[in-house]
Amino acid sequence: MKYELLLKGGHVIDPQNSIDEPMDVAISDGKIAAVKKEIKGDQAHRVLDVKGLYVTPGLIDLHTHLYATPGNRDAWAGDNSVFPDGFSFRTGVTTMVDAGSSGWRNFEDFRYRVIDRAQTRVFAMINITGLGMITDIPEQNVYDMDPELTAEMAKKHSDVIVAVKTAHYFGPEWVSIERAIAAGELADLPIVVDVGYFRRERPYYEMVTSKLRPGDMATHMFRAPIPFLGPEGRLLNYLHLARQRGVLFDVGHGGGSFVFRNAVPSVEQGFYPDTISSDLHTDSSNGSMMDLPTVMSKFLAMGMPLWEIIKTTTSTPAKLLKHPELGHLGEGAVADLAVLNLLQGNFAYYDAEHGRLEASQRLFNELTIKDGTIVWDWNARGAVDYRKLGETYGVRDCDEVVFPTEEHLL
Repeated sequence: MKYELLLKGGHVIDPQNSIDEPMDVAISDGKIAAVKKEIKGDQAHRVLDVKGLYVTPGLIDLHTHLYATPGNRDAWAGDNSVFPDGFSFRTGVTTMVDAGSSGWRNFEDFRYRVIDRAQTRVFAMINITGLGMITDIPEQNVYDMDPELTAEMAKKHSDVIVAVKTAHYFGPEWVSIERAIAAGELADLPIVVDVGYFRRERPYYEMVTSKLRPGDMATHMFRAPIPFLGPEGRLLNYLHLARQRGVLFDVGHGGGSFVFRNAVPSVEQGFYPDTISSDLHTDSSNGSMMDLPTVMSKFLAMGMPLWEIIKTTTSTPAKLLKHPELGHLGEGAVADLAVLNLLQGNFAYYDAEHGRLEASQRLFNELTIKDGTIVWDWNARGAVDYRKLGETYGVRDCDEVVFPTEEHLL
């Protein structure tokens, strides 16, 4: 057979390659082998019928918390984090980025216990504070915000560390951002900022228009304290100025960082996020965030085009990660795919403060492929009618099938 796996009849959305139409997708050796209007089924060892569904690159969740092993109570680097494989494939996500749960003191423990053991492809931001997110208290320790040691660790693990993170800082100074930028310059990495506590001495508009560099990112862009609208309901100009400077904006929905009051007018006025991410952790996954397809569905309900939504969860984050083999379905790309069902019906979504938005559509992931292998198959498209498999299919781990003696047959 020319191909190992063939997805037939789906509607492919691949923003990087400007594809938005029905196409067949063929896979061989863990790579995309062909994307064409028609690929004959007899050319593939296995054929999956995905008619009526959207076929996209595997989703990339740029903001998650995965350092679940330290045993710290009520901590992002601890019990509030989740193990990646339990939440990734079932939602169409093949790549996750931990958003600074660990710092230069404990990153190697995080890598050994989580990153290197996960089936999910995991990258990480490194926190500017040495202990990362072991509660908010260590993140206030300016004496542990060490640019040199942070950069040294980032360069040592450059295959997985993709940014420097600062988060949850309470003080009135810019010190956490300045130290993160210093580390980023030493390691040639962007920084990602979670503002933490909003202080009048360090206003948000100043951060995005003068402090952050081109390529740096502000996450939790739709938090309630961020000013968005002027007196006439128009988006404030500083947001456009920041974007013109090259500053990036990430959703990072989370358990308390997203309100429709800011998101709806932004989408209506065309100020879309650069990346849509979940801020996945135990609270958000069981709260209003739920999972990445749910967050994507909220933007669909607000009027953001599906093409743009897929772009913010595939090709754009792949470029930010500097991994050109991900985030698209071009020939030779890594065969990571999500197969999404756009459900029609009566739905409603709520934000982090229990604001409600009704909608008629919802994205639901039915099939996930990573490196050419089916890793989630909600509707059993990769399976075979059991009646065609023979009487002994599935028999394993035994010397032989031992039947009862004659008197025990009935």
